[in-house]
Amino acid sequence: MSEWLLWARGPMFRFAMLLMVLGVIRLVVLSLLNLVAVSRMAGDKRIPIATALRGTAGWLFPRWGALTGHPVLTLASMIFHLAMIITPIFLGAHILLWQRGLGLSWPALAQPLADALTLAGIVAGVVLIVQRIFARASRELSRLQDYLLPVLITIIFATGYLAMHPGSDPLSYEAVMLIHVVCGNLLLFALPFSKLSHVMLFPITRLVSEMGWHLAPDAGQRVAATLHKEDQPI
Repeated sequence: MSEWLLWARGPMFRFAMLLMVLGVIRLVVLSLLNLVAVSRMAGDKRIPIATALRGTAGWLFPRWGALTGHPVLTLASMIFHLAMIITPIFLGAHILLWQRGLGLSWPALAQPLADALTLAGIVAGVVLIVQRIFARASRELSRLQDYLLPVLITIIFATGYLAMHPGSDPLSYEAVMLIHVVCGNLLLFALPFSKLSHVMLFPITRLVSEMGWHLAPDAGQRVAATLHKEDQPI
């Protein structure tokens, strides 16, 4: 077990980090190339960059008005995303690893707050998984990754919590840590090739979408011709 844990923390982690970084760089480069292509084709070159940036910033924070439609699901999604972003970055044990490896350090969450956020993430993850399975509308729109990613992230939360509280752990510390580290590495593998990539690309994607509405001057006529509706008013 110790040898497997050393392998997961060493070669597997380094390969996962390398693949994640290279994958994200590839996605960013492709998005920037799309941005240039869209800009060249735009009919109106006056792109409201400030508006796009304000829109991006607005979507980065929860909107309480969204709670009126599906309050439980929306709240669970908000909590899950917050826990997924904040806990890995500001957990004291993770910061210690960065300090040992690269000499980097920053303030950590108080342990009771980290525990509460982790438990909230576990509960939110279970709610999202159950909703995916039993809600017909969600099942019809879901792909395999829409089931696997919440399960994987919830396992990471659960094993991380058990590793920090050995008294509540039904397994050995090494077994729980092996599951935690391997699942974390799998998440790094998946990041550039799954919906998780939106965490990195959201600002660029928003700007590309905004610029895409500045169509070329004859775009309307070409769309009408494609639909065989040249003689109909648009």
